[in-house]
Amino acid sequence: MAAGTLYTYPENWRAFKAQIAAQYSGARLKVASNSPAFTFGQTNRTLAFLNNFPLGKVPAYQGDDGFCLFESNAIAHYLSNEALRGATPQAAAQVLQWVSFADSEIIPPASAWVFPTLGIMQFNKQATEQAKEDVKRTLGVLNHHLNTRTFLVGERISLADISVACSILWLYKQVLEPSFRQPYPNVTRWFVTCVNQPQFKTVLGDVKLCEKMAQFDAKKFAEMQPKKEAPPKKEKAGKDAAKPQEKKEKKKEEKKPAEEEEMDDCDAVLASEPKTKDPFAHLAKSTFVMDEFKRKYSNEDTLKVAIPHFWEHLDTEGYSIWYCEYKFAKELAEPFKSCNLISGMFQRLDKLRKNAFGSVLLFGTNNNSTISGVWVFRGQELVFPLSPDWQIDYESYDWRKLDPSSEECKTMVKEYFAWEGDFKHVGKAFNQGKVFK
Repeated sequence: MAAGTLYTYPENWRAFKAQIAAQYSGARLKVASNSPAFTFGQTNRTLAFLNNFPLGKVPAYQGDDGFCLFESNAIAHYLSNEALRGATPQAAAQVLQWVSFADSEIIPPASAWVFPTLGIMQFNKQATEQAKEDVKRTLGVLNHHLNTRTFLVGERISLADISVACSILWLYKQVLEPSFRQPYPNVTRWFVTCVNQPQFKTVLGDVKLCEKMAQFDAKKFAEMQPKKEAPPKKEKAGKDAAKPQEKKEKKKEEKKPAEEEEMDDCDAVLASEPKTKDPFAHLAKSTFVMDEFKRKYSNEDTLKVAIPHFWEHLDTEGYSIWYCEYKFAKELAEPFKSCNLISGMFQRLDKLRKNAFGSVLLFGTNNNSTISGVWVFRGQELVFPLSPDWQIDYESYDWRKLDPSSEECKTMVKEYFAWEGDFKHVGKAFNQGKVFK
């Protein structure tokens, strides 16, 4: 079953499609739509984001295993199950038909009509009137199709209903007042049925149908536009003629730091070369040198040198030891996919490396495996809440703090660091592992 993060801005109807699909399929989906996890216009322009999503558009999906997708229909399809996609070739084709219908027949006129009422597009009377006629034609097609049907494809909700309902959502919320929608009772009945399903309501909340058609608001539109700098005043010729050029140069010089400051803020959001406050700055200096232990672990015998060094120098007040176990073992399939899951987590924790060490192991065989590990973190608390950049994966694991003076902890450290031992608490044979260092 899919598990990952959806990057978007708040109230994005395109993202709603994926979120609702996940509600039906059971896919585990985290939504990053607000600062600091995601800031639209900043995060999606960073190099780290563009490396995964070249267009910089949202919604964008990144799986816990590192798998990336852009384009809302592709994401919604991926997060769906067979029932949503269409259980037969014919049903699947019909679902695709209505998804394409939403993109080509609903969204263009809906945007032309609704966007000006939201203040995000200039009003054009001719374009709006044409959009109203196109919407009427589209609603007529839907009304006729739904005359003898509860849902668009088959006898239950499918991705067709999700896509079309999300595409038509803002029409019903903003402009389809009772008199306008009156000729299309089948569409309204179907729409109300959809948005009142628990899976829809979890994402959309209570959808209130429009009572009065929203109109273009020039004041709102002006407020939504980016502010422009006032042009410099013209100066009289003579000894002061050079002043405007000097002012322009000063403005350019003043603007550079502002741009740099904005980039720093953007970087801080995504942790791409950020100049952020050290989450561990409040801790007292520790006598345990993590890098020294990592060198021992990498270059010398684990059992004879690295582990003895670890216990001899460990600062139990400055560092803590934690055991983790993957919550969804029943969903693990081939070992290489499970290892990709671990690697993806390690990649997203890259900026934690200076203050952590972990050994995460896979046990068992195909379709019968578990993942667990032992970590060493700076401080006494679980570190992930300290930074939004570290919170993507940790909730997929159960975490338990170990007592460094206990035999259980010493045994676990030995077995997980050395990748050998009885692993009695696991009950499955060691398969392979990965080290975070």
